[in-house]
This record gives sequence, structure tokens and C-alpha cells, in this order.
Amino acid sequence: MNIALWAAQVVLAFAFIAVGGMKVFAYEKHKALSAKNRPMEITRGLVMFIGIAELLGAIGIILPMAANVAPLLSPIAAVGLAIIMLLAVFYHVRRRESPAAAAGLLLFAIFVAVGRFSHWA
Repeated sequence: MNIALWAAQVVLAFAFIAVGGMKVFAYEKHKALSAKNRPMEITRGLVMFIGIAELLGAIGIILPMAANVAPLLSPIAAVGLAIIMLLAVFYHVRRRESPAAAAGLLLFAIFVAVGRFSHWA
């Protein structure tokens, strides 16, 4: 089970580094990709905030457990990423876009949160 949890954590970290990095460091490219069907309805500041939260979550899901410094922060980061992805699912459904990618990352984040919190129960 530990190997599956680490694999899920690595997948989440890479996915959120890619997506969050694009929102923070390549906003114009992200805006162009997001506005293919309809114009974006959220402000640049909110997109940057979400991107920073995703980058911090990607770091938080790996680093505390890997360094064995406050490992409880990893499942907390997974909960934070799950909340972000739950909101992303609603956002994509409202825009009439496929929420499949956000739902998949949501399930991965829930798996990590439940699996890592069960260690302390």
C-alpha cells in the first residue's frame, strides 16, 4: 500500500507542478488554452493564486514525508489539493467542459489523504 501511495503522490506532484507552473509562469499560454471554447471568467489574480496553491500543494505532498520532517503535512496537502480539484470539477461542469482530468486528480488526492491519515488512526 505504501508503494501505491508514493506512486500517487508522485503523479499528483508532477501534475500540479505542470499545471500550477503554467498558471503562474506562463499565464498567457494558460489563458489561450483555457479560452478555446469560451473566454475565461476568472481574474488573473485568482488564476495566479490557484497556481501558487497548486505548486505549494505539489511540494507539500512529497517533501514532508520524504524528508521525514512533519510528515503529517503530506496528507494535509492532499486534502488541500482535493479541495482545489473539487472546485475545478464544478468549474469545468459549469463551463460545459469535461471534468475528467480534474475528477481523476481529485480521486488520487482523496486516495493519498485517506491512505496517509489512516497511518495515524
